[in-house]
Amino acid sequence: MLQVLPALGAGGVERGTLEIADALVRAGWRAFVASAGGPLVARLEALGARHVTLPLATKSPVGIWRNAAALDGLVRREGIGILHARSRAPAWSAWLAARRSGAHFVTTYHGTYNEGVPGKRLYNSVMARGERVIAISHFIADHLRARHGTDPARIRIIPRGVDDSLFDPARVEPDRIARLRAAWAVPQARPVVMLPARLTRWKGQGVLVEAMARLPGDALALLVGDAQGRAGFVDELRGRIAALGLADRVRLVGHAEDMPAALLLADVVVHASTDAEAFGRTVIEAQAMERCVIASDLGGPRETVEEGVTGWRVPPGDAAALAGAIGRVLALPAAERAAMGARARASVLAGFTTARMQAATLAVYRELP
Repeated sequence: MLQVLPALGAGGVERGTLEIADALVRAGWRAFVASAGGPLVARLEALGARHVTLPLATKSPVGIWRNAAALDGLVRREGIGILHARSRAPAWSAWLAARRSGAHFVTTYHGTYNEGVPGKRLYNSVMARGERVIAISHFIADHLRARHGTDPARIRIIPRGVDDSLFDPARVEPDRIARLRAAWAVPQARPVVMLPARLTRWKGQGVLVEAMARLPGDALALLVGDAQGRAGFVDELRGRIAALGLADRVRLVGHAEDMPAALLLADVVVHASTDAEAFGRTVIEAQAMERCVIASDLGGPRETVEEGVTGWRVPPGDAAALAGAIGRVLALPAAERAAMGARARASVLAGFTTARMQAATLAVYRELP
């Protein structure tokens, strides 16, 4: 079994690759991953999988063609039966290699992929060409059928999962929370609103900043995430925070290594994306930690946040609606918020765990003759 992707850096696709490699090894498969490398290679190999370094991040036609030849050779040398592509440029190479070698070809459709330039739909279409196409949500399955006319018989809906042993409030020692509280200078008495996401415009940090300006009281908003080089957007956020007089109420705290502990600092976790998320794993991570979640009412979170039962949804980009929702949640008695958190975790355990995602993906592989 060979998974292909551009590189093994940080991100949901990369984490999913390691999770499936781990499941394959534990099930007795020989697990290979081909990519341009990255910080997660060591973790992958520690799981017992083998990494093959190829320049799969390239989008040039010549590079894609050369990578196809290299993958074809790898498939034949190692007796690989299935290629699983997780990103478009590597998928073209894997598709060509599968056609040449006779190996099976599987894809996971991770996003909606924009079509802003001519030919982009054709480029994107490789992700719909698998013998089995894994959609990470019903939203993505609908997109596949509408955009590419994908035969529903080839689509398998497998939601992304959360490691419920890692994201478990009962397993987080108080000192882990205390260290973060001290590092971020979060007073014990202040309500905390948290938006965990990389700092980029469509993730909605700006919407939360505007919401905080409309929210009475002394709640503290923490924007948790890496800017990944987007210095201009960070400067814009800081400027808007200052202009609104929110310097003591909104903080950019950067990347958090210990997200389970970070989430336990929050009274409310916000998902404020203004574009549709294919799934939205941070939502189920917060729910697994029994946090109250407010999510944008579009894309994948519509499938994980049941209004008034496991969280709340608000119109995307509507700062006034978000402020109102945050205010209502913070005004709830502690017992009601705890009950909501318990229902949210139960929902995650029932349908959105890593173990369920791993088992369902291996079942897809076993379908292939």
